Amino acid sequence: MAIDTTTQTSPATTTPPGVPRLSTREKLVLFVLCAAQFMVALDFSVLNVALPDLGRDLGMSQSALQWAVTAFALPSGGFLLLFGRVGDLFGRRGLFLTGLAVFGAASLLSTLAWDPASFLAGRALQGIGAAAIVPTGMSLLTTTFPEGPARDRALGISGTLLSLGFTIGMVAGGTLTDTFGWRSTMALLMVFALIVLPLAPGLLPKTPPRGPQGAAGAPERPRLDVPGAVTVTTGLLSLIYALSTAADHGFGRADVIAALIAGLVLLTAFAIVESRSAAPLVSLPMLRRRTVAWGNLGGLVTFSMMSTIVFVLTLYLQEILRLSAFETGLVFGVQGLLSVVAGTLAPKVIGRLGARRTLVCSLTGQGALIATLLLLDTHGWSAWLATAAVALASMCHLGAIISYGLTVTSGVPDEEQGLATGLVTSTQQVGITIGIPLLGVLATTSGDLLSGVHTVVALDAAIVLAAAALIGLALRRAQSRT
Repeated sequence: MAIDTTTQTSPATTTPPGVPRLSTREKLVLFVLCAAQFMVALDFSVLNVALPDLGRDLGMSQSALQWAVTAFALPSGGFLLLFGRVGDLFGRRGLFLTGLAVFGAASLLSTLAWDPASFLAGRALQGIGAAAIVPTGMSLLTTTFPEGPARDRALGISGTLLSLGFTIGMVAGGTLTDTFGWRSTMALLMVFALIVLPLAPGLLPKTPPRGPQGAAGAPERPRLDVPGAVTVTTGLLSLIYALSTAADHGFGRADVIAALIAGLVLLTAFAIVESRSAAPLVSLPMLRRRTVAWGNLGGLVTFSMMSTIVFVLTLYLQEILRLSAFETGLVFGVQGLLSVVAGTLAPKVIGRLGARRTLVCSLTGQGALIATLLLLDTHGWSAWLATAAVALASMCHLGAIISYGLTVTSGVPDEEQGLATGLVTSTQQVGITIGIPLLGVLATTSGDLLSGVHTVVALDAAIVLAAAALIGLALRRAQSRT
Protein backbone atom coordinates (compact mmCIF):
# COMPACT_ATOMS: atom_id res chain seq x y z
CA MET A 1 0.00 0.00 0.00
CA ALA A 2 1.51 3.30 -1.08
CA ILE A 3 1.75 6.14 1.38
CA ASP A 4 2.05 9.69 0.12
CA THR A 5 5.61 10.93 0.65
CA THR A 6 4.20 14.25 1.84
CA THR A 7 3.66 12.63 5.23
CA GLN A 8 7.04 10.95 5.42
CA THR A 9 8.95 13.65 7.23
CA SER A 10 10.15 11.34 10.01
CA PRO A 11 10.68 7.61 10.50
CA ALA A 12 7.38 7.43 12.38
CA THR A 13 5.46 7.95 9.18
CA THR A 14 6.87 4.81 7.58
CA THR A 15 5.05 2.54 10.02
CA PRO A 16 2.07 0.68 8.62
CA PRO A 17 -1.11 2.73 8.76
CA GLY A 18 -3.42 1.91 11.63
CA VAL A 19 -4.69 3.27 14.88
CA PRO A 20 -1.78 3.40 17.35
CA ARG A 21 -2.18 2.41 20.97
CA LEU A 22 -1.66 5.22 23.43
CA SER A 23 -0.32 4.75 26.93
CA THR A 24 -2.48 5.70 29.92
CA ARG A 25 -0.45 8.85 30.46
CA GLU A 26 -0.71 9.82 26.80
CA LYS A 27 -4.48 9.36 26.98
CA LEU A 28 -4.65 11.62 30.04
CA VAL A 29 -2.47 14.28 28.36
CA LEU A 30 -4.69 14.10 25.29
CA PHE A 31 -7.78 14.41 27.50
CA VAL A 32 -6.46 17.55 29.19
CA LEU A 33 -5.43 19.23 25.93
CA CYS A 34 -8.59 18.28 24.05
CA ALA A 35 -10.87 19.23 26.93
CA ALA A 36 -9.31 22.70 26.96
CA GLN A 37 -9.75 23.04 23.18
CA PHE A 38 -13.35 21.78 23.47
CA MET A 39 -14.02 24.38 26.18
CA VAL A 40 -12.81 27.20 23.93
CA ALA A 41 -14.80 25.88 20.94
CA LEU A 42 -17.89 25.74 23.15
CA ASP A 43 -17.40 29.38 24.06
CA PHE A 44 -17.68 30.40 20.41
CA SER A 45 -21.33 29.32 20.19
CA VAL A 46 -22.87 28.55 23.60
CA LEU A 47 -23.88 32.15 24.26
CA ASN A 48 -25.44 32.90 20.85
CA VAL A 49 -29.01 31.80 21.56
CA ALA A 50 -28.85 33.31 25.05
CA LEU A 51 -28.21 36.86 23.81
CA PRO A 52 -31.85 38.10 23.98
CA ASP A 53 -32.21 36.94 27.63
CA LEU A 54 -28.79 38.38 28.43
CA GLY A 55 -29.75 41.76 26.97
CA ARG A 56 -32.97 41.95 28.95
CA ASP A 57 -31.29 40.95 32.21
CA LEU A 58 -28.32 43.32 31.98
CA GLY A 59 -30.08 46.14 30.15
CA MET A 60 -28.08 45.88 26.93
CA SER A 61 -29.60 47.20 23.71
CA GLN A 62 -29.77 45.02 20.60
CA SER A 63 -27.01 47.03 18.97
CA ALA A 64 -24.80 46.50 22.03
CA LEU A 65 -25.34 42.72 22.11
CA GLN A 66 -22.83 42.18 19.31
CA TRP A 67 -20.15 43.10 21.84
CA ALA A 68 -21.00 39.98 23.85
CA VAL A 69 -19.47 38.08 20.93
CA THR A 70 -16.95 40.66 19.69
CA ALA A 71 -15.43 41.24 23.16
CA PHE A 72 -14.38 37.58 23.13
CA ALA A 73 -13.44 37.37 19.45
CA LEU A 74 -11.13 40.40 19.46
CA PRO A 75 -8.51 39.23 22.01
CA SER A 76 -8.93 35.51 21.25
CA GLY A 77 -7.97 36.11 17.62
CA GLY A 78 -5.71 39.12 18.03
CA PHE A 79 -3.28 37.63 20.55
CA LEU A 80 -2.93 34.10 19.10
CA LEU A 81 0.31 34.65 17.18
CA LEU A 82 1.85 36.62 20.04
CA PHE A 83 1.05 34.00 22.68
CA GLY A 84 2.12 31.17 20.38
CA ARG A 85 5.56 32.74 20.10
CA VAL A 86 5.73 33.64 23.81
CA GLY A 87 5.09 29.96 24.55
CA ASP A 88 7.92 28.95 22.20
CA LEU A 89 10.38 31.32 23.86
CA PHE A 90 9.43 31.19 27.53
CA GLY A 91 7.64 27.86 28.04
CA ARG A 92 4.32 26.56 26.71
CA ARG A 93 3.21 24.67 29.81
CA GLY A 94 3.30 27.74 32.05
CA LEU A 95 1.44 29.89 29.54
CA PHE A 96 -1.16 27.15 28.98
CA LEU A 97 -1.82 26.91 32.73
CA THR A 98 -2.00 30.69 33.03
CA GLY A 99 -4.50 30.81 30.18
CA LEU A 100 -6.67 28.18 31.89
CA ALA A 101 -6.64 30.13 35.16
CA VAL A 102 -7.53 33.40 33.43
CA PHE A 103 -10.29 31.71 31.41
CA GLY A 104 -11.81 30.12 34.52
CA ALA A 105 -11.73 33.34 36.53
CA ALA A 106 -13.17 35.29 33.60
CA SER A 107 -16.01 32.76 33.23
CA LEU A 108 -16.83 33.26 36.91
CA LEU A 109 -16.88 37.04 36.40
CA SER A 110 -19.17 36.65 33.37
CA THR A 111 -21.48 34.33 35.34
CA LEU A 112 -21.81 36.82 38.22
CA ALA A 113 -21.86 39.97 36.01
CA TRP A 114 -23.99 42.75 37.48
CA ASP A 115 -23.93 45.18 34.57
CA PRO A 116 -22.83 45.31 30.91
CA ALA A 117 -19.33 46.58 31.77
CA SER A 118 -18.55 43.69 34.15
CA PHE A 119 -19.92 41.14 31.68
CA LEU A 120 -17.92 42.51 28.74
CA ALA A 121 -14.78 42.65 30.90
CA GLY A 122 -15.28 38.96 31.68
CA ARG A 123 -15.74 38.14 28.00
CA ALA A 124 -12.59 40.04 27.04
CA LEU A 125 -10.60 38.18 29.71
CA GLN A 126 -12.04 34.91 28.42
CA GLY A 127 -10.70 35.85 24.99
CA ILE A 128 -7.23 36.55 26.41
CA GLY A 129 -7.27 33.20 28.22
CA ALA A 130 -8.39 31.42 25.03
CA ALA A 131 -5.60 33.12 23.04
CA ALA A 132 -3.08 31.60 25.47
CA ILE A 133 -4.74 28.16 25.63
CA VAL A 134 -5.25 27.44 21.93
CA PRO A 135 -1.76 27.84 20.38
CA THR A 136 0.11 26.47 23.41
CA GLY A 137 -2.32 23.54 23.71
CA MET A 138 -1.89 22.71 20.03
CA SER A 139 1.90 22.98 20.18
CA LEU A 140 1.99 20.82 23.34
CA LEU A 141 -0.03 18.25 21.42
CA THR A 142 2.17 18.29 18.32
CA THR A 143 5.38 18.06 20.38
CA THR A 144 4.02 15.36 22.72
CA PHE A 145 2.92 13.08 19.87
CA PRO A 146 5.53 12.46 17.14
CA GLU A 147 4.74 12.87 13.46
CA GLY A 148 2.99 9.84 12.04
CA PRO A 149 0.00 7.76 13.17
CA ALA A 150 0.16 8.92 16.81
CA ARG A 151 -0.03 12.61 15.89
CA ASP A 152 -2.63 11.91 13.19
CA ARG A 153 -4.84 10.24 15.77
CA ALA A 154 -4.31 12.96 18.38
CA LEU A 155 -5.12 15.72 15.90
CA GLY A 156 -8.12 13.72 14.68
CA ILE A 157 -9.55 13.61 18.20
CA SER A 158 -8.73 17.29 18.77
CA GLY A 159 -10.33 18.32 15.47
CA THR A 160 -13.45 16.27 16.22
CA LEU A 161 -13.89 17.91 19.60
CA LEU A 162 -13.26 21.35 18.09
CA SER A 163 -16.08 20.85 15.59
CA LEU A 164 -18.28 19.06 18.12
CA GLY A 165 -17.76 21.79 20.72
CA PHE A 166 -19.05 24.47 18.34
CA THR A 167 -22.09 22.33 17.43
CA ILE A 168 -22.88 21.23 21.00
CA GLY A 169 -22.62 24.85 22.07
CA MET A 170 -25.47 25.77 19.72
CA VAL A 171 -27.70 23.00 21.12
CA ALA A 172 -26.65 23.24 24.77
CA GLY A 173 -26.95 27.03 24.83
CA GLY A 174 -30.67 26.94 24.12
CA THR A 175 -31.32 24.10 26.57
CA LEU A 176 -29.38 25.73 29.41
CA THR A 177 -30.89 29.15 28.80
CA ASP A 178 -34.48 27.82 28.81
CA THR A 179 -33.84 25.71 31.92
CA PHE A 180 -31.46 27.72 34.10
CA GLY A 181 -31.04 31.13 32.46
CA TRP A 182 -28.24 32.69 30.40
CA ARG A 183 -25.75 32.70 33.30
CA SER A 184 -25.61 28.90 33.19
CA THR A 185 -23.86 29.08 29.78
CA MET A 186 -20.95 30.93 31.36
CA ALA A 187 -21.02 28.69 34.45
CA LEU A 188 -20.60 25.66 32.17
CA LEU A 189 -17.32 27.09 30.88
CA MET A 190 -16.13 27.74 34.42
CA VAL A 191 -16.85 24.09 35.32
CA PHE A 192 -14.70 22.92 32.38
CA ALA A 193 -11.82 25.10 33.56
CA LEU A 194 -12.15 23.76 37.11
CA ILE A 195 -11.94 20.18 35.81
CA VAL A 196 -8.93 20.70 33.53
CA LEU A 197 -6.80 23.09 35.61
CA PRO A 198 -6.04 20.75 38.57
CA LEU A 199 -5.13 17.87 36.23
CA ALA A 200 -2.86 19.76 33.86
CA PRO A 201 0.23 20.55 36.03
CA GLY A 202 0.99 16.91 36.83
CA LEU A 203 0.43 15.63 33.30
CA LEU A 204 1.78 18.16 30.84
CA PRO A 205 5.48 17.99 29.99
CA LYS A 206 7.64 20.91 31.01
CA THR A 207 8.82 22.93 28.02
CA PRO A 208 12.00 24.90 28.75
CA PRO A 209 12.50 28.23 26.99
CA ARG A 210 14.02 27.84 23.53
CA GLY A 211 16.09 30.81 22.53
CA PRO A 212 18.14 31.08 19.35
CA GLN A 213 21.53 29.39 19.18
CA GLY A 214 24.57 31.52 19.78
CA ALA A 215 27.83 31.40 17.84
CA ALA A 216 29.22 28.68 20.09
CA GLY A 217 26.05 26.63 19.91
CA ALA A 218 24.80 27.64 23.37
CA PRO A 219 21.25 29.00 23.59
CA GLU A 220 21.01 32.76 23.86
CA ARG A 221 18.58 34.57 26.12
CA PRO A 222 15.09 34.38 24.56
CA ARG A 223 14.12 37.60 22.79
CA LEU A 224 10.61 38.67 21.84
CA ASP A 225 10.10 40.68 18.68
CA VAL A 226 8.22 43.58 20.33
CA PRO A 227 7.64 45.70 17.16
CA GLY A 228 6.37 42.61 15.35
CA ALA A 229 4.15 41.68 18.30
CA VAL A 230 2.64 45.18 18.46
CA THR A 231 1.96 45.49 14.72
CA VAL A 232 0.50 42.00 14.19
CA THR A 233 -1.63 42.09 17.35
CA THR A 234 -3.09 45.55 16.72
CA GLY A 235 -3.50 44.69 13.02
CA LEU A 236 -5.46 41.53 13.81
CA LEU A 237 -7.51 43.34 16.44
CA SER A 238 -8.44 46.03 13.91
CA LEU A 239 -9.30 43.50 11.22
CA ILE A 240 -11.41 41.30 13.50
CA TYR A 241 -13.23 44.34 14.91
CA ALA A 242 -14.05 45.59 11.41
CA LEU A 243 -15.33 42.24 10.18
CA SER A 244 -17.31 41.48 13.36
CA THR A 245 -18.98 44.89 13.30
CA ALA A 246 -19.68 44.69 9.56
CA ALA A 247 -21.60 41.46 10.11
CA ASP A 248 -24.25 43.45 12.03
CA HIS A 249 -23.99 46.95 10.57
CA GLY A 250 -22.49 46.58 7.09
CA PHE A 251 -19.27 47.91 5.60
CA GLY A 252 -20.48 51.48 5.13
CA ARG A 253 -19.82 52.67 8.69
CA ALA A 254 -16.86 54.99 9.17
CA ASP A 255 -15.41 52.95 12.05
CA VAL A 256 -15.55 49.76 9.99
CA ILE A 257 -13.75 51.38 7.05
CA ALA A 258 -11.15 52.98 9.34
CA ALA A 259 -10.53 49.69 11.16
CA LEU A 260 -10.16 47.79 7.87
CA ILE A 261 -7.62 50.30 6.55
CA ALA A 262 -5.74 50.35 9.86
CA GLY A 263 -5.66 46.54 9.97
CA LEU A 264 -4.25 46.25 6.45
CA VAL A 265 -1.66 48.98 7.07
CA LEU A 266 -0.53 47.41 10.35
CA LEU A 267 -0.27 43.92 8.87
CA THR A 268 1.78 45.35 5.98
CA ALA A 269 4.02 47.07 8.53
CA PHE A 270 4.30 43.74 10.36
CA ALA A 271 5.61 42.05 7.20
CA ILE A 272 8.22 44.82 6.77
CA VAL A 273 9.28 44.58 10.44
CA GLU A 274 9.66 40.80 10.23
CA SER A 275 11.85 41.02 7.14
CA ARG A 276 14.31 43.20 9.07
CA SER A 277 14.16 41.63 12.53
CA ALA A 278 17.02 39.51 13.90
CA ALA A 279 14.55 37.46 15.98
CA PRO A 280 11.22 37.73 14.13
CA LEU A 281 7.89 36.81 15.66
CA VAL A 282 7.03 35.05 12.40
CA SER A 283 9.75 33.43 10.34
CA LEU A 284 9.27 34.63 6.77
CA PRO A 285 11.07 31.56 5.41
CA MET A 286 8.39 29.49 7.17
CA LEU A 287 5.65 31.51 5.45
CA ARG A 288 7.38 30.88 2.13
CA ARG A 289 6.98 27.14 2.57
CA ARG A 290 4.28 26.00 0.19
CA THR A 291 2.87 23.62 2.80
CA VAL A 292 2.50 26.45 5.33
CA ALA A 293 1.09 29.04 2.91
CA TRP A 294 -1.28 26.78 0.99
CA GLY A 295 -2.20 24.69 4.01
CA ASN A 296 -3.30 27.79 5.87
CA LEU A 297 -5.27 28.94 2.83
CA GLY A 298 -7.12 25.62 2.97
CA GLY A 299 -7.86 26.19 6.65
CA LEU A 300 -9.05 29.74 6.02
CA VAL A 301 -11.43 28.59 3.27
CA THR A 302 -12.86 25.59 5.10
CA PHE A 303 -13.56 27.55 8.31
CA SER A 304 -14.93 30.71 6.69
CA MET A 305 -17.15 28.94 4.19
CA MET A 306 -18.54 26.37 6.65
CA SER A 307 -19.36 29.01 9.27
CA THR A 308 -21.21 30.95 6.55
CA ILE A 309 -23.31 27.91 5.61
CA VAL A 310 -24.22 27.25 9.25
CA PHE A 311 -25.30 30.91 9.57
CA VAL A 312 -27.49 31.02 6.44
CA LEU A 313 -29.01 27.59 7.14
CA THR A 314 -30.01 28.76 10.61
CA LEU A 315 -31.88 31.66 8.99
CA TYR A 316 -33.37 29.43 6.29
CA LEU A 317 -34.63 26.74 8.66
CA GLN A 318 -36.27 29.19 11.06
CA GLU A 319 -37.43 31.99 8.79
CA ILE A 320 -38.50 30.04 5.68
CA LEU A 321 -39.29 26.51 6.91
CA ARG A 322 -40.49 27.84 10.29
CA LEU A 323 -38.62 25.28 12.36
CA SER A 324 -38.29 26.02 16.07
CA ALA A 325 -34.95 26.78 17.69
CA PHE A 326 -34.96 23.27 19.19
CA GLU A 327 -35.67 21.63 15.80
CA THR A 328 -32.93 23.72 14.21
CA GLY A 329 -30.58 22.58 16.94
CA LEU A 330 -31.40 18.96 16.11
CA VAL A 331 -30.39 19.56 12.47
CA PHE A 332 -26.98 20.71 13.61
CA GLY A 333 -26.90 17.93 16.19
CA VAL A 334 -26.77 15.43 13.31
CA GLN A 335 -23.84 17.45 11.97
CA GLY A 336 -22.08 17.02 15.31
CA LEU A 337 -22.64 13.25 15.39
CA LEU A 338 -21.18 12.76 11.92
CA SER A 339 -18.24 14.94 12.93
CA VAL A 340 -17.42 12.33 15.57
CA VAL A 341 -17.51 9.64 12.88
CA ALA A 342 -15.28 11.76 10.65
CA GLY A 343 -12.80 12.21 13.47
CA THR A 344 -12.31 8.45 13.73
CA LEU A 345 -12.01 7.97 9.97
CA ALA A 346 -9.77 10.94 9.13
CA PRO A 347 -6.48 9.51 10.52
CA LYS A 348 -7.00 6.32 8.48
CA VAL A 349 -7.71 8.33 5.32
CA ILE A 350 -4.65 10.50 5.94
CA GLY A 351 -2.58 7.33 6.45
CA ARG A 352 -3.60 6.18 2.97
CA LEU A 353 -3.65 9.43 1.02
CA GLY A 354 -1.33 11.73 2.96
CA ALA A 355 -2.31 15.02 4.58
CA ARG A 356 -2.01 17.10 1.39
CA ARG A 357 -4.24 14.91 -0.76
CA THR A 358 -6.74 14.55 2.08
CA LEU A 359 -6.94 18.34 2.35
CA VAL A 360 -7.70 18.71 -1.36
CA CYS A 361 -10.23 15.85 -1.40
CA SER A 362 -11.94 17.17 1.74
CA LEU A 363 -12.31 20.66 0.30
CA THR A 364 -13.66 19.21 -2.95
CA GLY A 365 -16.24 17.15 -1.05
CA GLN A 366 -17.23 20.11 1.11
CA GLY A 367 -17.76 22.33 -1.94
CA ALA A 368 -19.74 19.68 -3.88
CA LEU A 369 -22.07 18.96 -0.96
CA ILE A 370 -22.64 22.65 -0.30
CA ALA A 371 -23.63 23.03 -3.96
CA THR A 372 -26.53 20.58 -3.43
CA LEU A 373 -28.14 23.19 -1.16
CA LEU A 374 -29.03 25.12 -4.32
CA LEU A 375 -32.01 22.71 -4.48
CA LEU A 376 -33.50 24.10 -1.27
CA ASP A 377 -37.00 25.54 -1.61
CA THR A 378 -40.02 26.25 0.62
CA HIS A 379 -41.22 22.63 0.93
CA GLY A 380 -40.77 20.51 4.03
CA TRP A 381 -38.53 17.94 2.33
CA SER A 382 -35.86 20.63 2.10
CA ALA A 383 -35.24 20.21 5.83
CA TRP A 384 -34.08 16.65 5.17
CA LEU A 385 -31.85 17.80 2.32
CA ALA A 386 -30.34 20.51 4.52
CA THR A 387 -29.74 18.02 7.34
CA ALA A 388 -28.03 15.47 5.09
CA ALA A 389 -25.98 17.97 3.07
CA VAL A 390 -24.63 19.97 6.01
CA ALA A 391 -23.88 16.80 8.01
CA LEU A 392 -21.94 15.17 5.16
CA ALA A 393 -20.23 18.46 4.30
CA SER A 394 -19.17 18.75 7.94
CA MET A 395 -17.43 15.36 7.66
CA CYS A 396 -15.40 16.72 4.76
CA HIS A 397 -14.90 19.96 6.71
CA LEU A 398 -13.44 18.02 9.63
CA GLY A 399 -11.13 16.13 7.29
CA ALA A 400 -9.92 19.50 5.99
CA ILE A 401 -9.38 20.81 9.54
CA ILE A 402 -7.21 17.86 10.56
CA SER A 403 -5.27 17.62 7.29
CA TYR A 404 -4.53 21.34 7.04
CA GLY A 405 -3.16 21.31 10.59
CA LEU A 406 -0.93 18.35 9.70
CA THR A 407 0.12 19.95 6.41
CA VAL A 408 1.20 23.17 8.13
CA THR A 409 2.98 21.62 11.14
CA SER A 410 4.65 18.60 9.50
CA GLY A 411 8.42 18.97 9.31
CA VAL A 412 8.46 22.09 11.53
CA PRO A 413 11.14 21.93 14.30
CA ASP A 414 9.85 21.58 17.87
CA GLU A 415 11.16 25.03 18.80
CA GLU A 416 8.90 26.58 16.13
CA GLN A 417 5.78 24.46 16.75
CA GLY A 418 4.16 27.27 18.77
CA LEU A 419 4.63 29.60 15.82
CA ALA A 420 3.24 27.04 13.37
CA THR A 421 0.23 26.20 15.54
CA GLY A 422 -0.26 29.91 16.20
CA LEU A 423 -0.62 30.36 12.44
CA VAL A 424 -3.01 27.40 12.30
CA THR A 425 -5.23 28.73 15.08
CA SER A 426 -5.06 32.33 13.82
CA THR A 427 -6.27 31.07 10.46
CA GLN A 428 -9.09 29.26 12.26
CA GLN A 429 -10.19 32.36 14.18
CA VAL A 430 -9.96 34.72 11.22
CA GLY A 431 -11.80 32.18 9.06
CA ILE A 432 -14.68 31.90 11.52
CA THR A 433 -14.80 35.70 11.70
CA ILE A 434 -14.72 36.71 8.04
CA GLY A 435 -17.14 34.26 6.42
CA ILE A 436 -20.40 35.73 7.71
CA PRO A 437 -19.63 39.42 7.06
CA LEU A 438 -18.24 38.69 3.59
CA LEU A 439 -20.98 36.35 2.33
CA GLY A 440 -23.63 35.88 5.03
CA VAL A 441 -24.81 39.47 4.80
CA LEU A 442 -25.90 38.80 1.20
CA ALA A 443 -28.69 36.66 2.64
CA THR A 444 -29.77 39.08 5.35
CA THR A 445 -29.78 42.12 3.05
CA SER A 446 -31.60 40.41 0.17
CA GLY A 447 -35.22 41.38 -0.39
CA ASP A 448 -36.03 37.67 -0.93
CA LEU A 449 -34.38 35.54 1.76
CA LEU A 450 -34.55 32.31 -0.25
CA SER A 451 -32.90 34.01 -3.23
CA GLY A 452 -30.26 35.42 -0.90
CA VAL A 453 -29.58 31.96 0.55
CA HIS A 454 -29.14 30.53 -2.96
CA THR A 455 -26.69 33.34 -3.84
CA VAL A 456 -24.61 32.67 -0.74
CA VAL A 457 -24.63 28.90 -1.34
CA ALA A 458 -23.49 29.33 -4.97
CA LEU A 459 -20.63 31.67 -4.05
CA ASP A 460 -19.64 29.55 -1.06
CA ALA A 461 -19.43 26.34 -3.11
CA ALA A 462 -17.54 28.08 -5.94
CA ILE A 463 -14.93 29.50 -3.52
CA VAL A 464 -14.33 26.12 -1.83
CA LEU A 465 -14.02 24.24 -5.13
CA ALA A 466 -11.71 26.88 -6.63
CA ALA A 467 -9.52 26.78 -3.50
CA ALA A 468 -9.35 22.97 -3.70
CA ALA A 469 -8.13 23.17 -7.30
CA LEU A 470 -5.52 25.85 -6.57
CA ILE A 471 -4.21 24.15 -3.42
CA GLY A 472 -4.03 20.79 -5.19
CA LEU A 473 -1.97 22.29 -8.01
CA ALA A 474 0.35 24.22 -5.67
CA LEU A 475 1.00 21.30 -3.31
CA ARG A 476 1.59 18.95 -6.23
CA ARG A 477 4.31 21.29 -7.48
CA ALA A 478 5.76 21.45 -3.96
CA GLN A 479 5.84 17.66 -3.78
CA SER A 480 7.56 17.36 -7.18
CA ARG A 481 10.37 19.66 -5.95
CA THR A 482 11.06 17.62 -2.81
